[in-house]
Amino acid sequence: MSSNRDKHRCEWCHNSDIYQAYHDLEWGVPLFDDQKLFEFLILEGAQAGLSWITVLKKRENYRLAFDNFNPEIIAQYDQGKIATLLQNEGIIRNRLKVASAVQNAQAYLRITQSQTFSDYLWQFVGSKTKQNSWKRLSEIPAETEESNAMSKQLRKDGFNFVGPTICYAFMQATGMVNDHVFDCYRYTELGGR
Repeated sequence: MSSNRDKHRCEWCHNSDIYQAYHDLEWGVPLFDDQKLFEFLILEGAQAGLSWITVLKKRENYRLAFDNFNPEIIAQYDQGKIATLLQNEGIIRNRLKVASAVQNAQAYLRITQSQTFSDYLWQFVGSKTKQNSWKRLSEIPAETEESNAMSKQLRKDGFNFVGPTICYAFMQATGMVNDHVFDCYRYTELGGR
């Protein structure tokens, strides 16, 4: 019987226990919970220009600072709250990214008046995980036709920090695409063949 350490994984997670845990338990797992999807969208936007591990290390601080990513509360943040957040060393203190979370919460509330956020987002992959079959990390694209379409619609609907590359990283994280490499043990566990 092989140990957890002996399992073959995507190479991007080898150098960090936090990355490995994220890879093994979360990355690529189909996510349909509206508030969790909103959380990932905000965190992917916060990550822009930085490494994902920076965000992972700060995720619990983000949950505390941003009212557990409750869009109804975040949508009401005023300039005073934004100023307070910009003093919080536990998050990425970028004014545009913090203000974007408020704008995105407001856009989220408009969208979810007529449909679930999950349905709104999953439409870009035909409401089911797209199973890719990459042999190497270098084959995985930074953006796709689907992430471009998602980005365009999100921007049209008032979201910010949702470029095609951010959208593709979001799609990977939330299981809209299975981008575990072909020989990663999670590939088949998440439906790849």
